[in-house]
Amino acid sequence: MAGHSKWANIQHRKGKQDKIRSKAFTKVGREIIVAAKLGGGDPEMNPRLRLAISKAKAVNMPNDRIKRAIETGAGGADQTNYEEVRYEGYGPAGVAIIVDALTDNRARTFAEVRTAFGKFNGTLGETGSVGFMFDRVGQILYPLDKGDADAMFEAAVEGGAENCESDEEYHAITTSMEELGNVRDALEAKFGEAEKAELIWQPNVMSPIEEDNASTLLKLIDALEDDDDVQVVTTNMEVSDEVMEKLMAEG
Repeated sequence: MAGHSKWANIQHRKGKQDKIRSKAFTKVGREIIVAAKLGGGDPEMNPRLRLAISKAKAVNMPNDRIKRAIETGAGGADQTNYEEVRYEGYGPAGVAIIVDALTDNRARTFAEVRTAFGKFNGTLGETGSVGFMFDRVGQILYPLDKGDADAMFEAAVEGGAENCESDEEYHAITTSMEELGNVRDALEAKFGEAEKAELIWQPNVMSPIEEDNASTLLKLIDALEDDDDVQVVTTNMEVSDEVMEKLMAEG
């Protein structure tokens, strides 16, 4: 879990808060629309929509905007046909990268992702080229002030979680894909709403990287995340705290 807080902070290192927030709203709003279109507008009956709403709240998306996105998707007002696409490849020093996107134009998104990889010493691979280095799991995050580590661990395990680890900022609960909703519900009944509850790609093999390559990799991640079609970028980068802190300060 030590990497989570640093990755969260990377989003802030450029000081472009308004742009970052706007893009976050665009991305999660698209996810809400797709979820509501596929499974209806009731989050209690639509697990995917509930996860999307959780993501929206995690980035402080206004409630009225969340409501409009749900109504747009469930009511059929948005006729855009979004597809889920996933790209896999390698970044500098062989770091594995998975890019998840929602797009209404596969050709456009592929071209933009390929350009970003090429510009920053990466190589876009075939589907499955790096996926074996990651596991698809559920992750639930609570700030430390929501409960002590022992209480959180006990409640998580009782709720069906696979693990619970705490660092200086967060309790991070890991679940199977299938149990994410059940564990989230059990924890929220005891500790209140989670800061995040979502499916993630969890690396099962880490790739150590030095400062120069790490700097280039962060630029690649920035370029990918700057694309409205790209929802999430995940890597198996492993870098020292000292290097990460230095890069964040320079950013």
